[in-house]
Amino acid sequence: MTGDQTYQFKVQNKEQGQRLDAFVPVHCKDLSRNACARLIRQGLVTVDKSVKKPSYVLKPGEMVSVTVPEPETADIVAQDMDLAILYEDRDIVAVNKPPGMVVHPAPGHSSNTLVNALLAHCKDLSGIGGVQRPGIVHRLDKDTSGVILAAKNDAAHAGLSEQLAQRRVEKFYLALAHGVIKEDTGVIDLPLARHPSDRKRMHVSTPAKGREALSLWTVKERFLDATFVKVQIKTGRTHQIRVHLAALHHPVIGDTVYGGRKKRGRLPASVLGKAPPPERQMLHAHIVSFTHPVTGEKLTLTAPLPQDMAQLLEALRESPK
Repeated sequence: MTGDQTYQFKVQNKEQGQRLDAFVPVHCKDLSRNACARLIRQGLVTVDKSVKKPSYVLKPGEMVSVTVPEPETADIVAQDMDLAILYEDRDIVAVNKPPGMVVHPAPGHSSNTLVNALLAHCKDLSGIGGVQRPGIVHRLDKDTSGVILAAKNDAAHAGLSEQLAQRRVEKFYLALAHGVIKEDTGVIDLPLARHPSDRKRMHVSTPAKGREALSLWTVKERFLDATFVKVQIKTGRTHQIRVHLAALHHPVIGDTVYGGRKKRGRLPASVLGKAPPPERQMLHAHIVSFTHPVTGEKLTLTAPLPQDMAQLLEALRESPK
């Protein structure tokens, strides 16, 4: 996109009564609902040349103008770094993010992030994610490994964002948890919110104060004092799996924020003798299944376990049950 672009849409009789924030995404198909909402909040969407609230109810014959500003140039240095590419075409790229890599620049992490690497690899990432997160449509914690998607153009970005918002992207994680989970399967339906005294943490909250968070888990293997579990998340809340498993009193091994430090000693000596103590939470985004935002093809991408998690898993398998 070069320069600001303005689009105009006339409200038809059949569209009478629609809210402005519902009307705009229907007509601006290359923009996600979040992007449309942001434009309305910024006063870049007008009705008959007047700025309206998102809840404004449209009338037939009114003219809706949408101004899409040129994306700001991201002040991020492209860095040539090794990337484990799981899938790539002209619209999207999927990477198996290693543990320890930050997804996008932030205070204290201005370089060596996934975005730095993607800028060098792709040269053409979507700018709609904002100046600090070009192309990124979802994220993983620094110490969580696995599949992460990025868009190369705004149409792909809008399509992926829409699927995520509508919960049509299936995401399966693998985790090593402390203790033996007795049930074979289960559902964790506990709302999450920012911790009242530590804004870097999340905690289980009330429905009135928290946001819905739903995790479905299945035990894959049990060991002496640990469980290998697969978790499908139906929502994408910050630290969701880590908080949910901790709420079950089975925190993720190596997670020092939500109980890992206190539980680390529970790993048998026979295990730690065959694998180094975990330096991060043993959590991996294993499978992501979605519809290609441009071609409509169904894609299922799988990221193999990283070395540290695979090594600990093998040590657990070789230890006495």
